[in-house]
Amino acid sequence: MTVYLNGQYLPTDEARISILDRGFIFGDGVYEVWRLIEGKLFEHERHDRRLRRGLKTIEIAVPDKELDALPAVADRLMRDNDLLQGEGTFYLEITRGAAPRTHAYPPPTTKPTIFAMASTFVVPHPIRASGAKAITQSDVRWLRCDVKTIQLLPNCMAKQKAQAAGALEAIFVRNGIVTEGTHTTVLGVKNGELRTHPLGPMILPSVTREIILEIAREQGVPVREIAFNTQELFALDELFVAGTTTDVTPIVDVDGKRIGSGKPGPISKALYAGLQSRLYAGTAVAQR
Repeated sequence: MTVYLNGQYLPTDEARISILDRGFIFGDGVYEVWRLIEGKLFEHERHDRRLRRGLKTIEIAVPDKELDALPAVADRLMRDNDLLQGEGTFYLEITRGAAPRTHAYPPPTTKPTIFAMASTFVVPHPIRASGAKAITQSDVRWLRCDVKTIQLLPNCMAKQKAQAAGALEAIFVRNGIVTEGTHTTVLGVKNGELRTHPLGPMILPSVTREIILEIAREQGVPVREIAFNTQELFALDELFVAGTTTDVTPIVDVDGKRIGSGKPGPISKALYAGLQSRLYAGTAVAQR
């Protein structure tokens, strides 16, 4: 695989960062993931907007020209890695750069580290057709989950718990309230109404969440951005998680308890179809 690191395109085994990089030492950085469809970045502008907001929030200064050049970086990586057809992901990570280890930020002249890679992605169609299992986990993350930082240890630990339980995802619960998944937005349907946690510090402003809510409104599905608790979670008619590589994945079992009918519901299916239309509009993938 060819990757991008600080202006260079390199084989993965030749890419090197300093052991004093603040991403390595402190998890001091942000990241972003785009879906690649037939050689194109899906919803680049929305991802770019969230990336810039995250950088501004944690005060990492990256020249606009370098951020503006990211689509060209993605194009080059897709060409070099034979990803111009089919599907893939474009991963970007930006850290505060390398500097002597101290908790306070280094001088503003410290150059950020910019790393990117493009990888193949295979859509797990069978799981989305049959529905998946999830578990609940206590949300012990920090209080700025709205920033897409590289500090993901609680997410990784919860995801491992899910995997060990034979589940696809772990759903975070904070003070009895469902927040989100380890890398997904959690959405539920009750009496024909779509519900999900409102935006704020407790959840990531997911690009896919934003698109799904748009599609729901286009389809005439009532939308309410309101938090629901675990008791309400188990009483939902439908439940699904959504994300860049998750699309709309129905959840039919949580902690061993059936959700709704135990099968993907009609609203989940309709929203998935609507998202597919946007993802594959005008592409060869749509014809397969």
